[in-house]
Amino acid sequence: MDWLLFGDVAPTPTNVFALILSILLAFLCGHALALCYIKTHSGMSYSRTFVSALLVIPVLTALVMTVLDNNLVTAFGMMAVFAIVRFRNVLRDTLDTVYILCTLFIGMASGTQKYTTVIIGTLAALTILFYISLTSFGSRNRYDLVLNLHWDKTDTDLPTLLNLLNRYSSKTTIASQRTVDGVQGMDLSYRLLMRDPNRTNELLNHIRSLDGVSWVSSVKAEDESEY
Repeated sequence: MDWLLFGDVAPTPTNVFALILSILLAFLCGHALALCYIKTHSGMSYSRTFVSALLVIPVLTALVMTVLDNNLVTAFGMMAVFAIVRFRNVLRDTLDTVYILCTLFIGMASGTQKYTTVIIGTLAALTILFYISLTSFGSRNRYDLVLNLHWDKTDTDLPTLLNLLNRYSSKTTIASQRTVDGVQGMDLSYRLLMRDPNRTNELLNHIRSLDGVSWVSSVKAEDESEY
């Protein structure tokens, strides 16, 4: 344990407990930022890998700053390495950039003889990356089912249909309501976040047997994030 705790032979050895605190603080703050992005994102394109990067980059940045440790020579060396990566390669995946940053950190920490930092930092980065993979962090699905049907009755009779939908879904959002000239009733489209996705067929059977419904179709919604 002495070799691990006092393994940094650089001019300014690393405070191990301060390093662990920095990693934990960066992870928790990055986690909060990523969750905020998940809840507030409203654009057309949602990237799960970008959310994962928001979780990892603060930790890697904290580790890089630990390696620099007010060393001007190391800082200029890091700028040169980043310039090579930026202008010589085009990374299409945000998470690929995270792995590049991680390898840069490992090389810089090893080259500056901060062996304790590289071991603890690499273990921390690997733990977070495996955590992202195992928990599918950053994935979201605002609805499970797109339900399309034709309602033969009037708007005043819709509460009967909505009560049935609310029995099976925790969130019901109407996507479209369309009437056709010469055709009685209206075409309705709903987005449902199911309480239990395994009861989808049961819901569809109940809707088909409901008075006022002439036809029903459904589409299962996939995860809206990009991989």
